[in-house]
Amino acid sequence: MKKASIITIGNEILAGKTVDTNAAYLAVELQNIGIPVVSTYTVPDEIGAIVRALNLAGDNADVIIATGGLGPTDDDLTRQAFAEFLGVELKFRENLLEKIRECFAQRNLDMPEINKIQAYIPAGAKALKNIGTAPGILAGHKGKLFIALPGVPTEMEQMFEESVLPELKEFAGGQAVIVRKLKCFGAGESTIAEMVGDMMQRGRNPLINCTASSGIITLHIIATAEEQNEAQKMVEKDEKFLRDILGELVYGLGEQTLAEVVGEKLARQNQSIAVAESCTGGSLAKLITDAPGASGYFTYGWITYSNEAKISELGVPTELIEKHGAVSEQVAEAMARGARRKAGTDFAIGITGIAGPTGGTEQKPVGLVYISIDSNSGCQTKCCHFINKRQLTRQRAAQTALNMLRLKLNI
Repeated sequence: MKKASIITIGNEILAGKTVDTNAAYLAVELQNIGIPVVSTYTVPDEIGAIVRALNLAGDNADVIIATGGLGPTDDDLTRQAFAEFLGVELKFRENLLEKIRECFAQRNLDMPEINKIQAYIPAGAKALKNIGTAPGILAGHKGKLFIALPGVPTEMEQMFEESVLPELKEFAGGQAVIVRKLKCFGAGESTIAEMVGDMMQRGRNPLINCTASSGIITLHIIATAEEQNEAQKMVEKDEKFLRDILGELVYGLGEQTLAEVVGEKLARQNQSIAVAESCTGGSLAKLITDAPGASGYFTYGWITYSNEAKISELGVPTELIEKHGAVSEQVAEAMARGARRKAGTDFAIGITGIAGPTGGTEQKPVGLVYISIDSNSGCQTKCCHFINKRQLTRQRAAQTALNMLRLKLNI
């Protein structure tokens, strides 16, 4: 099996000023065609550092992809580093210069002379077409592929999909790889790993990988076979087995979000939803309305951050807040009931809590959140204790609310 290594180039990434999303994107895309990433490197804009990384990456991988450093300024040194590593000269390509000039002309701009450097690539290398001004580089060296892509994510992704993927599929041979993702919510990564058991053993085919983000657990089923149909059958068999084990913890496939799944259920059942939020500050409404078609089932949203807003907008009784506090089961239920009454919807969600980092007490610590769903069948309320930072607490609370509604819609 072919293996890959990714090199991210840029002082701004090392300084923390830019988040490296390119490596994550490439790792997923490479895995999808059966070329796992075995190492990643992040290096500064220095020829020596880039050459050292190319040597290290080439020691344990067959495909080496570098991103960044293809611009026209003095700190863009990837093309020079590639030439040094390959032991060749940089060669000027007149056709590349014409394409760069055309790119500027399409924007009604004159090309600065500095951009001429982008028309130079290592002798013997292949230039990769870019929607921007910097062509990419693809070179074979000692039976391996070395590729340089732009650092700008939109340019990098398009170049990879259009120019690099076809080369890699041919390079990887006829091996068939099928990847399916099962999305889960409602249990932690370790709990799900225990439930899955031996299926996550390394070296197994299909391979089961597990990743976690904001409470969402994704199980990657990666099957490798000589034929596409064989790999497909292997994936389907494991998916059925995992669904049987995990039950309602599995909410979707691929890149589906909880909000999309909930939205599809609401639309299919011709039902509507309104939300009343306090500590989540609109996060729940945003998740719901991020899903296409949300206007068909989402009607109202209130951010009642203060006690006064809860009272005036949702009709939460003053004495209820005075007796139980704004962060309580009783107030969460009153918020949900008030929202459903005013919106006239089938469901309404009320959320109140302490996101932190301040405001907690011994009786009501930071991370305490009450979530209530009101419907014709009454109020269902959940008390949650999140232990993460403020933003993560808000995210987890919003996701938990969606999952509660998903399970209610399953009944």
